[in-house]
Amino acid sequence: MKYKIAVASTDGKVVNQHFGRAEVFYIVAADSRDMTFTYEGSRKTVPVCKGQEHDETQLKALAVLFEDCDYVLVSRIGAGARAALEQNHIEAFELPGYIEDSIRRLLTYTELRKLLNEV
Repeated sequence: MKYKIAVASTDGKVVNQHFGRAEVFYIVAADSRDMTFTYEGSRKTVPVCKGQEHDETQLKALAVLFEDCDYVLVSRIGAGARAALEQNHIEAFELPGYIEDSIRRLLTYTELRKLLNEV
């Protein structure tokens, strides 16, 4: 199965950004059948998290930026941002670590979930 994943990272190597504080998301095309992925580019954002304050309108606008993605990988995400993404049918996962490792963990999870749903 093919997926598009947005990854919150400061350097394009590690998933290390909080969703609302990220200034750039790297976009990755991934295939869970052969566990391969390729970078498609990046999207610059304006951080919407200011301390513990969040503007719901800004969170929703940020979520729309990823409406063509299936998943978002972050180091942290709050309930409001998660809900904004879910309204656009995007699942968020807190999977900090090297991007390659985090993507493999996500793809393994999606394949296992698919198998369990078929039983």
